[in-house]
Amino acid sequence: MKPIKKEDLNPEVFELYDAYAHNKLDRRQFIEKLSLYAIGGLTVTSLLSFISPNYVDTLEVPVDDHRLNSFYIQYPSPKGGGDIKGLLSEPKDSKGPLPGIVVVHENRGLNTYIEDVGRRAALEGFISLAPDALSPLGGYPGNDDDGRALQQQRDRNEMLEDFIAAYEYLKSHPNCNGKVGVVGFCFGGWISNMMAVKVPTLGAAVPFYGSQPNDEETAQIKAPLLLHYAELDTRVNSGWPAYETSLKNHNISYTAYMYPGVHHGFHNNTTPRYDAAAAALAWERTIAFFKAKLV
Repeated sequence: MKPIKKEDLNPEVFELYDAYAHNKLDRRQFIEKLSLYAIGGLTVTSLLSFISPNYVDTLEVPVDDHRLNSFYIQYPSPKGGGDIKGLLSEPKDSKGPLPGIVVVHENRGLNTYIEDVGRRAALEGFISLAPDALSPLGGYPGNDDDGRALQQQRDRNEMLEDFIAAYEYLKSHPNCNGKVGVVGFCFGGWISNMMAVKVPTLGAAVPFYGSQPNDEETAQIKAPLLLHYAELDTRVNSGWPAYETSLKNHNISYTAYMYPGVHHGFHNNTTPRYDAAAAALAWERTIAFFKAKLV
């Protein structure tokens, strides 16, 4: 059978995967609906394999990259009990303290993709911390399906407090200059927005396709924002007009980009929702923004 190409699939397949990835469908329902698109020589198995994350062949920065010091640390969870595990990454032989970035995962724990993003940030001259909000439940279980199930067991506001604690940990780290921003994806985008609400000393926030705070919460934001949205992400984008109105009404510093023709998750290079051009541009803008606000 010839390889599946992204452009050959019905766009509804990606909407279906998005619904599954965000717990709108259980696995049985997802497979059942996916089977409707198993036509023209396609099988459910081949479709499922194609749209599922590929963590083996997609690393941009090797785990043992010689340019980095990258290792796991732990810090106390203020709400979840026990300690939070996180991947701390920084460039080797850096001169002087570095600006910090908290990297926030999606709704499935600290998987390979988010760890890779943490290392990418470090290569750009930052000290990064990518926490695992599933730590109180044993940590990311090694696959996204079980990771999503575990994350549903935690209260999202308690997880928000854990990421705020990561900010405090990084801010006081001896290799950090005390200026710390946050970048997050999907669930992490909501966390990034809410850290801007809750942390008045946050240096900058960059939510990727993240759900938005309400007007009362938006009024509390002090940090400058860089917001990335995907044009085809109708679920998250439905909250953008009201958020933009609130940002303007409360004179919040923000820049927002809507990336045309791409899906929710376009930065995640482990699934076919990935769009290389949009992801590269968004990341370039993200790093430039952090360098302008944190250095």
